Amino acid sequence: MCDLSRSQYVRANYQVNATPQLKMLSDDQCENVLNGALEVLERTGAEIHSEEALEIFRKGGCWVDGNMVCFPSHLVEWAIRSAPSRIVISNQKGERTMFLEGQNVYYGPGPTNTYTIDPFTGERRRAKKSDTVRAAKVIDALPNISFAMDCGTVMDVTPTLSDVHAFQAMLENTNKPIIHWGFGIDQYQDIIDMAAAVAGGLEALQRDPFILLYSESSPPLRHSVEAIDKAIFAAKNNIPIVYTPCTFSGGVAPATMAATLVIAVADSLVGLVAGQLVRKGSGFVMGGLISTMDMSSTILSYGAAELSLLSAGLTAVARYMKIPMFSTGGCSDSKVIDTQMGIEAAFSILIAGLSGANLIHDCSYMEYGATSSLDLMTMDDEIIGMVKKILGGVLVDDEHLALDVIDKVGPGGHYLADDHTMDHFREFWAPTLINRLRFDGWKAEGSKTMAQRVKEKTQDIINNHKPEQKSESVLKEIQAIVDRAEAREANKR
Repeated sequence: MCDLSRSQYVRANYQVNATPQLKMLSDDQCENVLNGALEVLERTGAEIHSEEALEIFRKGGCWVDGNMVCFPSHLVEWAIRSAPSRIVISNQKGERTMFLEGQNVYYGPGPTNTYTIDPFTGERRRAKKSDTVRAAKVIDALPNISFAMDCGTVMDVTPTLSDVHAFQAMLENTNKPIIHWGFGIDQYQDIIDMAAAVAGGLEALQRDPFILLYSESSPPLRHSVEAIDKAIFAAKNNIPIVYTPCTFSGGVAPATMAATLVIAVADSLVGLVAGQLVRKGSGFVMGGLISTMDMSSTILSYGAAELSLLSAGLTAVARYMKIPMFSTGGCSDSKVIDTQMGIEAAFSILIAGLSGANLIHDCSYMEYGATSSLDLMTMDDEIIGMVKKILGGVLVDDEHLALDVIDKVGPGGHYLADDHTMDHFREFWAPTLINRLRFDGWKAEGSKTMAQRVKEKTQDIINNHKPEQKSESVLKEIQAIVDRAEAREANKR
């Protein structure tokens, strides 16, 4: 019998949109931005405050005059070509979980907030190591949060080892990948040593990295010894790095979005060139926070529409260069869980996802980045689930067109009892916090607001979630590295 199903038809030039599409800039516009950055680096140059970096740039063919370095375009273009277009990150058990390639999208929280909101008392205060423990447990439990960051600078430990203690707290309370910062090279070494203890050695960590190191330059066009030396250190140790300028229009960049993109790209490329000159092919992720300065309050706005526009634009340029992208979303300028927070978080999560940015951080930031909130991260997890469903697009094939089912049920019928419905209704996205009960059901459950439901879920995770524990020998090795760092810092005092 001849099979006449539609899937057997020969279709010329048939195209499929597997997911909704958003591209903020055309390839021609991306080329304009990149060429603008190349012109800035070649003509204006960048201020470099590291003797090691200056020597690396000089030997690499840059023009060095004191602390000023100008970069020939051919060298920057070589570095772009030599950087990997994909980086695979594992979880702490060695399972490859994040494929930073193409338009694969992963969401996570942010680091180094000055304050945190206590999820039980609501107090806005300085973060403690126990807060990072709580954050790691919540990160571990939320299914749509793919990687960990510390959610606040720990203040109840040796100040110069806040980064080391935060990393220990995350290692011991989640097995997800970690993106982490460090004050300097000594702390970076401590962090790598702890990660190697978990991975089973440095070579195992390099082969299946579960960490990305993190460093920020100081725009416009200024790179501190700490920032650029971290890029060099990461390349020497063959560990991927996220190198991010914090660029905002009207402050450290001109008050136009195109010029802001030029500054952000130029500053990212300085870190890229440094790493590639040290080790060709070393893993590099560009991007970071790019937004506007609010002229009425002078804050760097995390809820601005321009944050989404600029982040999507920078993602387009990164994709044009075939470099993985670190973007921003799930954040808010609000100080409490309210309508403003929901609006700003949802829009930025959606636009960042549609743009195809690989890593989207700050899904915990409120109050223009000054404060972290585990409640916001929990709410973001729900929003991300909805956005992931949207990003999944509409599947169009014989099974999903269901023409035979439509014909069988006929006009005026219903599909509740049909096998096709039973086979496919689980494809619908099911919320865990958004309430879809009828009014009487909602009232019977206590008439709870979204904020109340978020708080209850966050507190329940903290109280009851049990992350998978590492072996006692690994925990002892991690603690020995922390003790070594404490002794080193004590000797400096």
